[in-house]
Amino acid sequence: MEPNTLLDAILDEAGISHAGLAARINQLGRARGLALRYEHTAVARWLKGQRPRGQVPDMICEILGDRLHRAVGLDDIGLSRPDLRGPVTPLSGFVERATALWRSDEQQRPHILAAPALTGTSAVMPVWEWENPPEDSDVSRAGMSRVGMADIEMLRTARTHYEQMYRKAGGVATRARIVGFLNTEAAPLLRGSYTDATGRQLHRATGGLVAVAGICAYDSDALGLAQRYFHQALRLAKASGDRGLGAYVIALLVNQSLFVREYRQAVAFAEAALRAAGPQITPALSADLYAMQAKSYARLGDGASALACIRRAEAAAERIRPGLEPAETGYVQPGLVNVQVAEALLSLGDLRSAREQADAAVDTPAHDRGRVHRLAMLTHIELRQGDADRAVANAAQMTEQVRGMESQRLRDRLRAVREHLAETGSSATDAAADLIDEVLRVPL
Repeated sequence: MEPNTLLDAILDEAGISHAGLAARINQLGRARGLALRYEHTAVARWLKGQRPRGQVPDMICEILGDRLHRAVGLDDIGLSRPDLRGPVTPLSGFVERATALWRSDEQQRPHILAAPALTGTSAVMPVWEWENPPEDSDVSRAGMSRVGMADIEMLRTARTHYEQMYRKAGGVATRARIVGFLNTEAAPLLRGSYTDATGRQLHRATGGLVAVAGICAYDSDALGLAQRYFHQALRLAKASGDRGLGAYVIALLVNQSLFVREYRQAVAFAEAALRAAGPQITPALSADLYAMQAKSYARLGDGASALACIRRAEAAAERIRPGLEPAETGYVQPGLVNVQVAEALLSLGDLRSAREQADAAVDTPAHDRGRVHRLAMLTHIELRQGDADRAVANAAQMTEQVRGMESQRLRDRLRAVREHLAETGSSATDAAADLIDEVLRVPL
């Protein structure tokens, strides 16, 4: 079930508590000859995505309309009938749902933070909607304040700012900051007044920001919330008309699919991005998508397909020209494909080639976060090869590099390395494991 952020937002606007709404529904029911006995727990279930029965949705609209002195419809409370919705979410309705999610996230609503990741058709449909018609023919909007290029430049600058903060401090530390920015700065702009041309740039800039918010949620272990941010970014990319941005967002979904071991889904999503983006996809993004496909195929035991994707990833990486890449693909730094390929080769059991790729990745300069991942992969391979001395040195360097970062994904890396060190069982590896324990003792 999808959390009902619209109902949550409008209840807050009306100043009605869960228990207060339940009591008003019961009272209105008695006036209509209905014996209703709702409590606050029922409202909590509706906020988690359960649909009220019978006349209750219309009664909620009536109660809220009276309180707010305006007409409130089923769309406004997130209870429109599914059979009346089109295959692609209308942009105006999407904006209201998106901004309601940002607000609920900023307020730390439990039904949002603990929302499970979507699976099956619900997980695939946003990708299908992005790839297929209809397109948004006109994204202009008539709002209270005029949106100009200065506003769009501010959003672009903010995206770079929060991405750099994420790389240096981690997603746990960055997430509250970027979600607060989305609420105070981006949401009013989306509701503002703009032409179609300006609106497309606005949706693109906002999509880039929302994608970083999803990355921070993923890094904070809020996987369901991260997925919803990625789906929002994909819808914003469609509205912008920028297929390259959409392919970048799908790469984030591919990475998350790999993490939750949905390897076939990862392959399919990557294929959709490569197919649908066409000439708008850049060499850097192609290299990353092929490398992640290689990891997926390796996990599935399909060595031939994994090696074919490795060759495609390496060929694409050779074509990367940093000055010609969009800001979003800046994460595809030299050495990234090497560490991705090393992971695929490790899964295929080719330790020697994996070690060569991991060495090349570590020997290439990278930002702090990327360096942690590269050192973790090299340490793992070295331990598998029995080179404990080198592994201990790299594990110690990795542990020092991660200090000051608040990231659940980096902690996953630390724990995995610690387990491999403990399995070796020498005094040197025990000392390196103790260093990791020291970092892990500090709660996030």
